[in-house]
Amino acid sequence: MIEQIKQAYFIGIGGIGMSAIARFFKMVGIHVSGYDKTPSSLTDELIKEGIDIHFEDNISLVNERIINQNNNQTLIVVTPAIPANHKEYQYFQMHHYMIKKRAEVLGLITAKTFTAAIAGTHGKTTTTTMLSHILKSSGYSVTSFMGGIAKNYKTNFLAGNEYSEKDEKENSVCLLMDVLSPTVVEADEYDRSFLTLHPDVAIVTSVDADHLDIYGSREQMSESFSLFTSQIKQFGTLITKLGLAYTPQPNNNVKVYNYSLNTRTNFYTTNIRIQEGKYIFDYISDIENIADITLDLPGLHNVENAVAAIAVAQIMGVLPLDIKKSLMNFKGVERRFDVRISQKDFVYIDDYAHHPEEIKTFVSSVKLLYPNKKITGIFQPHLYTRTRDFAEEFSLSLSLLDEVILLEIYPARELPIEGVSSEMLLQKITCPKKSVMSVNEVLEYLKQNPMQVLLTIGAGDIDRLVKQIENLYINSHETK
Repeated sequence: MIEQIKQAYFIGIGGIGMSAIARFFKMVGIHVSGYDKTPSSLTDELIKEGIDIHFEDNISLVNERIINQNNNQTLIVVTPAIPANHKEYQYFQMHHYMIKKRAEVLGLITAKTFTAAIAGTHGKTTTTTMLSHILKSSGYSVTSFMGGIAKNYKTNFLAGNEYSEKDEKENSVCLLMDVLSPTVVEADEYDRSFLTLHPDVAIVTSVDADHLDIYGSREQMSESFSLFTSQIKQFGTLITKLGLAYTPQPNNNVKVYNYSLNTRTNFYTTNIRIQEGKYIFDYISDIENIADITLDLPGLHNVENAVAAIAVAQIMGVLPLDIKKSLMNFKGVERRFDVRISQKDFVYIDDYAHHPEEIKTFVSSVKLLYPNKKITGIFQPHLYTRTRDFAEEFSLSLSLLDEVILLEIYPARELPIEGVSSEMLLQKITCPKKSVMSVNEVLEYLKQNPMQVLLTIGAGDIDRLVKQIENLYINSHETK
């Protein structure tokens, strides 16, 4: 199907997963355009790369190539967050265009390549990016679809090969995919998206309850992860974190390994220490041990993510010295323990954490780094259903902070639910200082109240605060 496509239109092109696929299609010579609800730094980058994007749900704004070309040569890619009453979506349905969800397209793109897929309710973005960086730095022609912006490359998509004039003339995705190997993808559990993938190697980092609006129960979500492992290709490999609450169901001829931070298993670490603010550790492996690996990322959870990434790299034949060199210069992912300002009098860290376990891990890591400083967290709850389903867990994780400032719930694809609000969550939080504020109130509060360690936390549009907070700090120091 993909080989006949001449143009692709993305509804929700500004999403982190959608934009990576859009960049892939642009690379292989397909005309790409799209819609998104709001402009963002990511849509700004896509526009700079030559992709036509508009921000109003209006079919008259859709590029003429999409409307006038043969329907059979046009692919419409939609994000699961797009509502059924979206006008452009309804138009394409009515006129019988090829419409595929993002996950379906990713499954089609990777079908002919050696694919490593990283799944998990948290940890998957950093692990995906880390593995991609190891492979690329070690000379592999890796194509990668990442769920975050890799700081080393300033993008969420890595192209395995330069797209030559010869390839462009033949305009064949199939031709290009023959040489784009391996492929690394982030396997998203939302809407059971990862069940479109059939990887050669799979990692499962975590299976905490989430997306209960989709799955209905923790048991059904765990079952979905089990089904994901059943789709690993013949003679493939599964690497799963030790002790997860699910039952892997791989085929009989799939090799299964376990990994952990420091519990003896197939892949783990020993002798973890901190030198000059960096983690140094020894990696113990069924394949080959590697001593004195350096990782310049805060948080023991990132050391554990590195264990999984190294294991796959070893299985793919990367040499120990190349692994060590790659991780030594790995810069991490934007919005994942993203240290924006680090000064003696003020530290500011931004993180995408939006699940109680992620927040607990993030805040706990920050407290270890800054044990004698006041830590203030600005948190934007993401989704009414998630806030409702995990209100108790959120309150426990956020209560680890010295001060909590809540923004209103970011609804994303959802309508409000009666009784579910940031005020409801605030009542359950037990830390000594807590409040609910608007964005403008937050900025004014920060002007009047100097912080020691400030965190912004959440998966909604809280990222728009990042630059404003940085500018506040810069301006305050310029006036002193």
